[in-house]
Amino acid sequence: MSDTHNSQSAHGGHGFETVAIHAGNTADPLTGAVVPPIYQVSTYKQDGVGGLRGGYEYSRSANPTRTALEENLAALEGGSRGLAFASGLAAEDCLLRTLLTPGDHVVIPNDAYGGTFRLFAKVVSRWGVEWSVADTSDPASVRAALTPKTKVIWVETPSNPLLGITDIAAVAQVAREAGARLVVDNTFASPYLQQPLSLGADVVVHSLTKYMGGHSDVVGGALIVNDAGLGEELAYHQNAMGAVAGPMDAWLVLRGIKTLPVRMDRHSENATKVADMLTRHARVTRVLYPGLPEHPGHEVAAKQMRAFGGMVSFLVDGGEEAAVAVCDRAKLFTLGESLGGVESLIEHPGRMTHASVAGSALEVPGNLVRLSVGIESADDLLADLQQALG
Repeated sequence: MSDTHNSQSAHGGHGFETVAIHAGNTADPLTGAVVPPIYQVSTYKQDGVGGLRGGYEYSRSANPTRTALEENLAALEGGSRGLAFASGLAAEDCLLRTLLTPGDHVVIPNDAYGGTFRLFAKVVSRWGVEWSVADTSDPASVRAALTPKTKVIWVETPSNPLLGITDIAAVAQVAREAGARLVVDNTFASPYLQQPLSLGADVVVHSLTKYMGGHSDVVGGALIVNDAGLGEELAYHQNAMGAVAGPMDAWLVLRGIKTLPVRMDRHSENATKVADMLTRHARVTRVLYPGLPEHPGHEVAAKQMRAFGGMVSFLVDGGEEAAVAVCDRAKLFTLGESLGGVESLIEHPGRMTHASVAGSALEVPGNLVRLSVGIESADDLLADLQQALG
């Protein structure tokens, strides 16, 4: 893995683990509380007409608990501005309506979260925005998909659900040459494993619901940027559109982030053991995990990631019904959508998270199973998968 991800220079001399705990988490000046309070408040007493106290007037515009989270997010991604939203899709919606106008064009990946595809195909397209699909693991494919109207190149790495890897620095160069913005969905990696802004991305997107929150108890989203001007534009649109993170949700994510490094280390360790076992199982025809040397994106992932993450997908011999049966037989792996919590989850993307891409260029194999490998005992997880596979 790249040593650049152990660098402390991007965090004011402090290591990532220290920043995760302390950035934005200033002790309360009134009581000395070491955890930022939950400011469950809608409005604020002003110091005269137009005299905002500490910059706060109404919690859609700003809330101290949300501010703490946003400062933390910016620090972890090495950005100048972080914005917290009610969900990952709310963050994406704000971003697209800020960057695009009718007639613009976007390049999207041929493997992406179904909700992201639905946003482009069913919502943004009605607004007159065009899109085309490219294999973002191949910079030449991205370049070939560009048009004179391309304003955004969208990337997920690792991708959902096929765990594809995109060379962020290489695609960033393509974007710069085209005068387009590069957006990287960093949800699967988290900033602990990968920091796209340092590799040339313009915007980082997160579903905070996943690894950042880490405990399957909150829904949230985020945007992080380096460009102060773009940050101001996004903040304007966020306030105008209103899909902000509530104070309790912001507090839960901020709490989850404090243990992000230790959780991601265990997620990655357990996922590696799961992937290794699956490669040797007679009923598994292919394992998709960037930590495997045979994965086509392994070398790029090793260059730009600290470790390979907790997501593993695999193809089951016997087709779609066999894959569904594996999901149904799992016991310790809970059948459910979402990912990134401390508990392990299993799902059938074709019928669950990615049903919206059926019939499109992003359609996923029917015999695909996706795992979110948790932080339980690795031996217990392996035993459950072995019995589920039969």
